[in-house]
Amino acid sequence: MARLIDSLIARILTEEVALRACRARLQARTDPEALHDLRVSLRRLRSLLRPLKQMPMVEPLTEAAKAVGDLGGPLRDLEVLCGELRAQGQDTAADHRAEGLEQGYRALLASQALGGLFIALDALPGFWRLLQREGHLRGLRKRLRKRLDKQRRRLHDALGDPDYDRHRLRLLVKRVRYGAEAYPDLMPLDARLMRLLKATQSAIGDWHDCHQWLLRAEEEPDLAACRVAWRQRMGAAEKRADGAVRRLRSALG
Repeated sequence: MARLIDSLIARILTEEVALRACRARLQARTDPEALHDLRVSLRRLRSLLRPLKQMPMVEPLTEAAKAVGDLGGPLRDLEVLCGELRAQGQDTAADHRAEGLEQGYRALLASQALGGLFIALDALPGFWRLLQREGHLRGLRKRLRKRLDKQRRRLHDALGDPDYDRHRLRLLVKRVRYGAEAYPDLMPLDARLMRLLKATQSAIGDWHDCHQWLLRAEEEPDLAACRVAWRQRMGAAEKRADGAVRRLRSALG
C-alpha cells in the first residue's frame, strides 16, 4: 500500500510541475502548444484521479481540474479552428478569431479556477500522508481495480449497442485509454488494444471536429466557404470511425 501511495503522490507532483510549466509558457506566449500541453497534463491528472473519487481531498481537486478544463476546452477548439482556417486559405477569418484567443488566454491565466487548481494540488499530498499514517487508505488497490474494471465494462456495453452515440463512445474510449495509461498495473492492456483505442479516439475526434465546424458555419457566415470540404472530411472520418469501432469491438470481445 505504501508503494502505491508513494507512486500516486509522485505522479500528482509530476503533473503539478508540468502544469506550472505550461502556465508559464502560456503567460510568456513562448510557443503555440502551451495550451495543448496544459490540457494534456490536465487529462493525465484527471485520469489519475477518476478512480480515486471516493478518497478525501480528491473531489475538490477533480472539480478544480474540471473547471480549468472547461475554460481551456473552447480555447483549444478555437486554436484548432484557426489552424484549419489557415490551411484552407481563410486567413481573414482566422485572424478575426485569433483576437478572441488572446482574450481567452488572459482570462484563463487570471481565473480563480487555475489558481484554485494549484491550491488543491499543494494540499493533497500532505493530507494523504496523514491518512496513510492513520491507516485510512487500506484496500485502495482493490477499490481502484474495481473502478477501472467498471470503466472497461461501460465501454464494452457501449460498443455492443448498434445505435451507439459517437460523442459518448469517444468519451468512454478516452476514459479507458487514459485509465490504462494512468494505471498500467491495475488495468493492463496489450499494445494492439492500446493502438485500437487511440485509433478509434482519433477517428471519432476527426469526425467530431468537422461536425462542430459545420455547426459553427450555420451561425458564422465567413465559414461558409469551408462547408463543402468539411462535409467531405466528415463523411470520410465517419467511415474511418465506424471501421475503428468494429475493430475495437472485436478486440474487446
